[in-house]
Amino acid sequence: MYAVGPHRKPDIGERIKVRKWKLWGSWMRFFALEIVVDAETYYSRELLEKQAIVGISPHGIFPFGLAFATLSELTGVAFGKIRPVVATATKLLPFVRDVLKWVGAVDASRPQVDSALSSGARIGLAPGGIAEMFEGYPKPNAHPNEEYIIIRRGIFRLAMKNNVPMIPVYCFGSTKLLKRVQFPRIIEKISLLLRTSLVLFYGKYGLPIPFRKRLLYVMGNPIHPPEASASADQQVETFVASYCNELIRCFDRHKQSYGWEEKILRILKL
Repeated sequence: MYAVGPHRKPDIGERIKVRKWKLWGSWMRFFALEIVVDAETYYSRELLEKQAIVGISPHGIFPFGLAFATLSELTGVAFGKIRPVVATATKLLPFVRDVLKWVGAVDASRPQVDSALSSGARIGLAPGGIAEMFEGYPKPNAHPNEEYIIIRRGIFRLAMKNNVPMIPVYCFGSTKLLKRVQFPRIIEKISLLLRTSLVLFYGKYGLPIPFRKRLLYVMGNPIHPPEASASADQQVETFVASYCNELIRCFDRHKQSYGWEEKILRILKL
């Protein structure tokens, strides 16, 4: 009964005002969360209510960046009310799965995301997904001053299919809240196969408690699907390139203010 009961319906979230919970504000104060809109486009309230895909990078060990952007109405002032796209494995976590249901979470499968977009939903996701948490330091050949994100072409194809713009957001600090232990490559492959994160991580005092790091969101200009003047594959590449360029612009323009002058953003396209 608990797993399928009526308490898990999205409208229950509206009744209990889950997005207004003081818990979210407490977490955001803990991380000194800040949002900067670096865009020529004026994100009016009307525009924030329109359909879009808000891509929040990087994923991190736990997608704190995506979580805070979608769970609280405080961040909704900047991002709009968005439905988070979450890993299927979250269904195994008691209470977490309930909260996600209450905010209208979408399963991270192509059919479910396509269905949400077809219904006119404004969604938020971490484009790199679970695979992204395995990239970057301490991975062999990765430098501590390199920040890695993954961009998957699949979500851009869905955006083109539904004629929905992609909004790039970089969340500084989200990869520094927890640290992971580097495992053999085979663990990463198994994790991706199972669509769940098989990773050993730690935080403050060696416990799964996040380090206290400032979170700085930088939101760029919306990137609209290109005109149908070339082949579908070429359109996707143009779309992806425009998105990546805007994300890099946001990163480079604000990394100094965050104290990351020496950092370089590396983008892996899949």
